[in-house]
Amino acid sequence: MALKSYKPTTPGQRGLVLIDRSELWKGRPVKSLTEGLTKSGGRNNTGRITSRRRGGGAKRLYRIVDFKRNKFDVAATVERIEYDPNRSAFIALVKYEDGEQAYILAPQRLRVGDSVVSGQKADIKPGNAMPFSGMPIGTIVHNIELKAGKGGQIAQYTGSIARCENFALMRERRLHRFPLARLSSSSLARRSSCLEGGSAFFSLAGASGFKGISGVRAAKLRLSW
Repeated sequence: MALKSYKPTTPGQRGLVLIDRSELWKGRPVKSLTEGLTKSGGRNNTGRITSRRRGGGAKRLYRIVDFKRNKFDVAATVERIEYDPNRSAFIALVKYEDGEQAYILAPQRLRVGDSVVSGQKADIKPGNAMPFSGMPIGTIVHNIELKAGKGGQIAQYTGSIARCENFALMRERRLHRFPLARLSSSSLARRSSCLEGGSAFFSLAGASGFKGISGVRAAKLRLSW
């Protein structure tokens, strides 16, 4: 997605950079991949307001996103990139070779017509998914599983990434290797079942989305890093 910059006609627009949405799908989502979404209005099960100032807004449809990517070794083609009101990242509609459709998180540099696949021997390119244990050290990833088969839980929002690392530990006179993910907060995350040789599936490259930041806030973020 291209970036749009604005003339500093107001203090808030000075240094503002936003995502250009002209390439996004302008129609409705796939009906079979959506569900109804009810709002609570800040009320609990007894009808009392427990979270104030909630209410209103446009009606939404929930897009069923495939966070597991468990359709292995079957190539899929990206049909379109869509806006999702339920998350900050964009989503991509993919169509597998057998005709099945699914929504996945759209990583950066993913274009309409690209081919994506999930499997043990997947290529290192945006949109593919492969086991965490087989990922080269230093690869930038997102949508990481903590437990095999549960679905991605880490690094799903716009611009969130993690870096694949390795960690060795001697346990009961045996050398165990843990695949680790270093997050943007510099903390490390690993699955609890990695000792048993399990692997997690995730997508490559950071998720793209629509959030923009002003120049003043960007300067503060740079100082905080």
